[in-house]
Amino acid sequence: MSWSERAWQRTAHIYDEIITMPFIKELIDGTLPVEKFKFYISQDALYLEQFGRALSLIAARAYTVEQVLQYTRFAEGAIVVENALHAAYFQQYDITEKISISPSCHHYTSFLLGTCALAPVEVAMAAVLPCFWIYKRVGDYIYAQQTAADHPYRNWIDTYAGEAFGELVKKAIDFCDAVATPAQEEAMHVAYEKACRLEYMFWDSAYRQEKWTV
Repeated sequence: MSWSERAWQRTAHIYDEIITMPFIKELIDGTLPVEKFKFYISQDALYLEQFGRALSLIAARAYTVEQVLQYTRFAEGAIVVENALHAAYFQQYDITEKISISPSCHHYTSFLLGTCALAPVEVAMAAVLPCFWIYKRVGDYIYAQQTAADHPYRNWIDTYAGEAFGELVKKAIDFCDAVATPAQEEAMHVAYEKACRLEYMFWDSAYRQEKWTV
């Protein structure tokens, strides 16, 4: 069994919790309130800026030329391609005011940046993997469940359930399997599991439109 197969088995319960949470269920049937989706998109834009930086840190520390090039492309995609999707939503929903980063988004990005800067690069690769893999699996699940022809969040669903994104996810998984060694395997699992939990927290915080209490 590969490292990634073990990682998924160990965290499958988190994925199961994610696909039954209110944010996802209402996103599927198109009843998610617009204000909650706008909050999510705004936080996701803040997240992806830092996620791109985390991927760039991995690229700078990677072992092979292939890894350097691919994580650089990952970073470019996070910053350029997905920002274009967000820009379309910002225009559609007239989002003009830049909101403050939520506690959960701050926690998640701080974890990724710290891990990618200071932990062994194998652990860093595992830490960023849920943002690829969980999003892909959730996107596929939503795509399979929703049926509305005029779904209000169609662009988001199509982006994360598409073949192009699936190819990127496979590459990220393969890299983790390639670098997993007995010495780093458990630390990779710990980082991967924490990021999975932070994926849950991110969606939950969007549904609650989480803000700092003081």
